[in-house]
Amino acid sequence: MNVIKVAIVDDHKIFRKGVVLSLRPYTNIKFVQEAEHGDDLLAGLADADPDVILMDLRMPGKDGIETTKIVSKQFPQIKVLILTMYEDERFVYHMMENGANGYLLKNAEPQEIRKAIMDVYEKGYYLNNFVNRILLKRSHSRNKVIPSLNNEITLSEKERDVLRFICMEFTAQEIAQKMEISPRTVEAIKDRLMERFGSKNTAGLVFFAVKNNLVD
Repeated sequence: MNVIKVAIVDDHKIFRKGVVLSLRPYTNIKFVQEAEHGDDLLAGLADADPDVILMDLRMPGKDGIETTKIVSKQFPQIKVLILTMYEDERFVYHMMENGANGYLLKNAEPQEIRKAIMDVYEKGYYLNNFVNRILLKRSHSRNKVIPSLNNEITLSEKERDVLRFICMEFTAQEIAQKMEISPRTVEAIKDRLMERFGSKNTAGLVFFAVKNNLVD
């Protein structure tokens, strides 16, 4: 099992240390950087080279919103998990559409944090019950709007199948086997969909697909 390198950014030292301590039993997770705010994180990010960042939102200096956008642009290979006390759905939408790979509340159990870290590392995103409820709520709200043919999103059968399997959390290799195509073709279709929908990463693609009812 690969060791996943993790950074944590939170201005509350007690909470930050608590998270590090609570995940210590999981030997496949190694903390390589602790930071108090976005500026602190970015100053050492290249040297620490984490796979996943646990990101608070409200911090002095560069907050988590601005920092996530910078990381997404300058270090696209690094996955960002929001870990915050803010339950407002507006934050969830904004962060998931601007580079975050998952959104967790600070009352999450260590087991869920570990699962989220592993999922974003292996699959590119993590959607928990909290985020899914918000997506479902928005989906119901959208269904009340009269559709416009001018804004209709059309997908080929192959694109729809790839998108559906991505939303079911299958890896590119697994999707390739199911569809009897190459993993490179799967990645090419995923990249094309991300560019078409303006998604910054796999999490954003899944978020867009669910929000716009593109998958069953």
